[in-house]
Amino acid sequence: MSSTTQHWNPAQYGKDARFVSDLGMPVVDLLSPQRGENILDLGCGDGALTAKLVELGCNVVGVDSSFEMIAAAKSLGLNARVMDGQALRFTHEFDAVFSNAALHWMKNPECVIAGVWRALKPGGRFVGEFGGCGNVTSIVTALESALSSRGKMVASPWFFPHPEEYKRLLEASGFEIKTLELIPRPTLLPGDVSGWLQTFAQPYISVLPAAQRLDFISEVVETLRPLLCDTKGDWKADYVRLRFATTKPNTAT
Repeated sequence: MSSTTQHWNPAQYGKDARFVSDLGMPVVDLLSPQRGENILDLGCGDGALTAKLVELGCNVVGVDSSFEMIAAAKSLGLNARVMDGQALRFTHEFDAVFSNAALHWMKNPECVIAGVWRALKPGGRFVGEFGGCGNVTSIVTALESALSSRGKMVASPWFFPHPEEYKRLLEASGFEIKTLELIPRPTLLPGDVSGWLQTFAQPYISVLPAAQRLDFISEVVETLRPLLCDTKGDWKADYVRLRFATTKPNTAT
C-alpha cells in the first residue's frame, strides 16, 4: 500500500476496514497454499491474512510500504518488512506471491509484476485480488464533485485496470494466466461511508485545509446516502474486484 498522502493507522484500519482481510479468504483458497511453501504476502497490511498463511504451515514474508502497518504485523510475531511493492528486492525465493487489496495502491504495475516475477522460483504462482475497473465509482464521483465545487482536483491515487489490460501486463512479463475475472462485490461497511473515507480517501481529503475536512466528508456521505445506503440503514461500498491466478513457467528464470 503506498501513496504520498495516504497514511495507515492500524487501529483505525481494524475498526473501519477489517472487512478487507475478512473477505480475503477466497483469494487464499485460490492460492491453495501448501505446508512448507515459501510465500510472499505483497501489501500485507497489519498481517491478518499473513497470519492465516502461517497457520496453514507456510513460511511467509510480509511486505508493506507502511511502517505503522508493518509494526502491527510484527506485533503478531510475523516476519514482516517495510518495502515498496514497486521495488521488490527478492530473487527466486518464493513458491508463491499472494496479494489482497493492495495492488491498486501501486500505480506502476509493470514494476510490480517484474518484481514478482524475479521473486518467484520457476513454476511459482502469483495470485491476488484488488480493485478493478469500476471499483468504488460512486464514491470517486462524489469525492471529485465535492472537491471540484471547492476549486480542487486530485489525480486518482488508485490503479483500477480493466481485465484485458491487466492480462496483457501479466502476459508481457511471461506469466501464464490460470484465471482472471472481474467480480462486482457490493461490500457491507461497519458503519456509514465516513469511516471508509477517513481510512482510504485521504489523498482527496488532505488537499483541503483541516478546518474544511469534516464538512467535506459530511457532504460526500449525504451525496452517497441514496446510492449506497439501503432502507435498513446498511451501507455497502460499490466494490468491483479483479481476482487472478497465474503461474511462472517451470522453464523461466
